[in-house]
Amino acid sequence: MSVKLKDRVAIITGAAAGIGRATAWKFAGEGATVILCDRAADAAREQARALREAGHQAEAHALDVTDREGIDAVVAAIKARFHRIDILVNNAGITQDARLARMTEQQFDQVIDVNLKGVFNCTQAVVDTMLAQQRGVILNASSVVGLYGNFGQTNYAASKFGVIGFTKTWARELGPKGIRVNAVCPGFVETDILKSMPEKVLDGFRTACWMRRLGAPEEIASVYAFLASDDASYVNGVALEVSGGMSV
Repeated sequence: MSVKLKDRVAIITGAAAGIGRATAWKFAGEGATVILCDRAADAAREQARALREAGHQAEAHALDVTDREGIDAVVAAIKARFHRIDILVNNAGITQDARLARMTEQQFDQVIDVNLKGVFNCTQAVVDTMLAQQRGVILNASSVVGLYGNFGQTNYAASKFGVIGFTKTWARELGPKGIRVNAVCPGFVETDILKSMPEKVLDGFRTACWMRRLGAPEEIASVYAFLASDDASYVNGVALEVSGGMSV
C-alpha cells in the first residue's frame, strides 16, 4: 500500500474537530507524523491518543493562532523533537456572522485575527525551517466564500479572500526555494460550524451544490493529502475549489 506522506512531519491547526481532525487522520494514514494543534487542547490530545492507539505517530499541542509567542514556542518544541517540519496546514478558523449594518468591531477583529493573521503567524513561524530544508508544503484553508462572498459574512469573506492573497504571494516568494503554497476552498461541509444552522438553511446549501449534498470533512482532507504529497509536486499558488460544483 502506498503511503504518500511517509516520514513527513505535518502541523495541523484547528485539528481537534471537523476538517482538521479528518486531515490529521488522513495524513497519519498516509504515513505522516501529525502534530495536532488546537485551542481545545484536551480534544486535540484525545485525538492524538486515538491516533497512537491506531498505530500512527501523533502528538498534540495547545495552540492559539493569535498568540505569536505561544506559536513560536510550539514550533521550537516540534523542531527540537523531530528536527524538521515538512507540512503546515493552516486550518484553524472561526465565524462571527452578522450583516454589515449590525456587525460589531469585535466580531470583525476576532475573525480577521484568527482566520487571516493566524495564518500569517503560523506560516512565518515555520518558514525559516522550511527554507533551511529547501523543501516544504504550506496549505491554507480558504473557502468558496473567499471566492464569491456570502450574505452576512463580511469578516469571514474578507479573511478568506485574504488567505488566497497570501497563497498567491507566498507561492511566488517561496516556490523558487522548494516550498509549495496552495489553498483549498471548501464549499459547505458537515462540521460543527453548521450544526447550529436551521435545516432550512442547510437545505439551501444542498440546493446550491449540483451534487445536492453537503461535503464530508474526509473529502476535504483527501484534497489536502494530495496537495501535500509529491503527486502535486508541480502544483503551486492554486486556490482549489472543493464544493461539489457550486460555481458551475
